[in-house]
Amino acid sequence: MEHSVARQILDTATAGGAGRVFGLPGVHNLAFWRGAPAPVVVRHEQAAVYAADGWARATGGLGAAVVTTGPGAANAVAAFGEAAAARSPVLLVASEIPQVLRRPGRVRGVLHESRDQAALFAPLAKAVFTPRTPAEVAAAVPVAVDTALAHPRGPVYVDVPADVLARPAAPAPARTPRPTVPGDPTAAAAILEGARVVLWAGGDALDVADEVGALAMHLGAPVVASFRGRGVPPAGHPAAVGVPPHEPEAAELIGSADVLLVVGGDLDGMNTRNWTMPRPPRLVVLDAAAPADPPEWGADATVTGPLDATIAALRGLLPSREPWAPAGLRENVLSRLRADPATAEATALLDAVESARTVDTVLVCDMAVAGYWVGGYAAAPAPRRLAYPVGWGTLGFGLPAALGAAAAGHPVIAVCGDGGLMMALGELATLVQERLPVTVLVVDDGGYGMLRYDQERAGEPASGVDLVTPDFVALAASFGLAATAVGSVAELAAPLAAAVGSRAPHLVHVPARLTPPRTTSPRWHE
Repeated sequence: MEHSVARQILDTATAGGAGRVFGLPGVHNLAFWRGAPAPVVVRHEQAAVYAADGWARATGGLGAAVVTTGPGAANAVAAFGEAAAARSPVLLVASEIPQVLRRPGRVRGVLHESRDQAALFAPLAKAVFTPRTPAEVAAAVPVAVDTALAHPRGPVYVDVPADVLARPAAPAPARTPRPTVPGDPTAAAAILEGARVVLWAGGDALDVADEVGALAMHLGAPVVASFRGRGVPPAGHPAAVGVPPHEPEAAELIGSADVLLVVGGDLDGMNTRNWTMPRPPRLVVLDAAAPADPPEWGADATVTGPLDATIAALRGLLPSREPWAPAGLRENVLSRLRADPATAEATALLDAVESARTVDTVLVCDMAVAGYWVGGYAAAPAPRRLAYPVGWGTLGFGLPAALGAAAAGHPVIAVCGDGGLMMALGELATLVQERLPVTVLVVDDGGYGMLRYDQERAGEPASGVDLVTPDFVALAASFGLAATAVGSVAELAAPLAAAVGSRAPHLVHVPARLTPPRTTSPRWHE
């Protein structure tokens, strides 16, 4: 069915940048699997959206997922919410019950029927589309793709009745591109002139990393990156601070500036310790587009428009100057952490991960103590080489998101805890079936380590946090997945490097109970 509505949706997603579409077949969406290329089959609908999100974070382009009706769509909600929190451009297409069986205002007990499936996604979606004819699908899906990719980016939801998916496609109407309006940085330049500036790189700066680095050098400004903005500018760049603002040295640097210049957003609760991070006297914001929600901190000047043009214009208005901040801040912080018995093992984990990766390796972190360390502190040698679900904080993100990043052509290290990996074990089968170059690093602390730490810190007995876990190496073998058991973090570097270097699916298991880093809320104010 080469020209079905389902095929038209897949072709439109591919043309929008989704080189691979991820999904799970169901009785109402089998039309997506008639023809080639068919979607990559995962083992849970949540994983389909995580994988699409992983693709989007690694490429900067559209990620796409297809799921079936009712429980299939509902299974995707948590991953869709993570994409919303991370402002990932994800297209989720769900089937609906056949149009011929629907009666307005009634639920008749049709298989997988719900009263308003799209309403599950409306609070999270950038936009919701419910086309009900081939012509409406042909018009709506290109708009949905454009909407997901337009700043401020975000996931969009589309549902289409099963009996429409299999019908012949209608021609797509001609469309005109949206005009872009450049911003005027004159007021921003007046505030920045002669000031000591710290530049904050948010996630929307990922597409202009070179320009941000050049602007930082022009202003003599150190750059602190948000969690989403890691890799802007790349590790080793003279202006890159390279540690999160939660560390005292980075916070002190920010507080000592005259102006905080924010490029690409992310002055949110998790990045700023719920806005208790030191704030310089003045704030200048460069945004690609006005955010959906107003920022918590009011700016002295805001410039909205294409970031590359705004940065170029701002550089033209300001004279260059020498750096004002001391060098070596990252090295100083890491030396302190290595010398502290509470965090020495965690920094050894960082060293092992960094020695194993190549420039094109993507680090995908789960919400685990090991993931917190890698997500906040590992060197980022390029933009889009680190994905960390700190926005919504969804446990179980690591492995399925790694599938998407690997499908985009990158070797991947998925940094997981034992608890989070147990939420996505089925995707080990996907990993093997698709032969993706993912190394699953399982840092096993025998349960929910972050929550155990919270209870210990509160003086409470451990409850609900110590878990029965499998023999992960034997489990991997049952999937036909190569696996390596490592006795300790001190022995991890060589086996991890060998696994990554194989460019084949691999699982590496290491036992460790790590102290959480200062990026976790219980340690924000130490």
